[in-house]
Amino acid sequence: MNETGHLLELKNLKVRFPVRDKRAVHAVNGISLSLDAGESLGVVGESGCGKSVTFSSVMRLIKSPPAIVEGEILFNGEDILKMDTKRLQKIRGKDITMIFQEPMTSLNPVMRIGNQITETIILHEGLTPKQAENKALEYLKLVEMPDAKSRLWCYPHQLSGGLRQRVMIAMALACSPKILLADEPTTALDVTIQAQILDLLRRLQEKTQMSTVMITHDLGIIAELTQRVAVFYAGRMVEEAPTKELFEDARHPYTIGLLGCIPTLRTNERRLYVIEGNIPNPVELPSGCAFHPRCKYAKKQCEEEIPELSKITDKHKVACHFDILN
Repeated sequence: MNETGHLLELKNLKVRFPVRDKRAVHAVNGISLSLDAGESLGVVGESGCGKSVTFSSVMRLIKSPPAIVEGEILFNGEDILKMDTKRLQKIRGKDITMIFQEPMTSLNPVMRIGNQITETIILHEGLTPKQAENKALEYLKLVEMPDAKSRLWCYPHQLSGGLRQRVMIAMALACSPKILLADEPTTALDVTIQAQILDLLRRLQEKTQMSTVMITHDLGIIAELTQRVAVFYAGRMVEEAPTKELFEDARHPYTIGLLGCIPTLRTNERRLYVIEGNIPNPVELPSGCAFHPRCKYAKKQCEEEIPELSKITDKHKVACHFDILN
């Protein structure tokens, strides 16, 4: 742990991708966020808001250069962005692991499942091939892989999407990580398999007490699996709160709009609420608050000044110039 007590802490993280004419895609614009041991954090927002880039930066998967990555990413007080390759390899895949949206693009199509899992275990745990194979089988059983022993020697294309995702979870958990980053882990799956994978992730988090970050655009997943939520928009965090408090007392117009898009049994309107407009072009972000072109509460100040993330309560922060509920 660092002096603040946080397991992971992002401080003013910025990520830019240079493009033509000396311009840049401003993907992440000053994110400051923390994660405690054993905590489950949800990160939500539209596609293009900077969720995946932020946590890919935690894994150092964003190649810099050409990308420009600034700020600090502290793991147990040590800045990941300043680690040399040897130190980074000890952390990545061991202490911090990541599950991606589409397992078929993450698994090697010409390697058997067992070899891919044991490769990680041997690298980080120093076990013999036979010991690593036994541990791989143990974790396939942990993620409830049917007929785990024979599946160990299948190729990825021989498994369904749900089974491939279980392989990815087993691989991520095999070295007992402190942090699991899950980037849209159920988007490519049908609804029934989604429910099974989410239930599995919840039970594994409770059993292992690892810290988890659930990156998604689905507020239903956020409500079911997380303790705290960070809402992203145009590369910035616009609201942060405990999950229950966010759903009951959202304060940012964007968050309120997202919640209004969810159908409920109490919805009387014939049509669901829609947030007008589109997320802004990250090459040409609007001045002031990036959400102001889509916000029905926007005033002159919103067009001129970027709002700071300020406290409403001890655990609830919002980046808005006005308290729109009063």
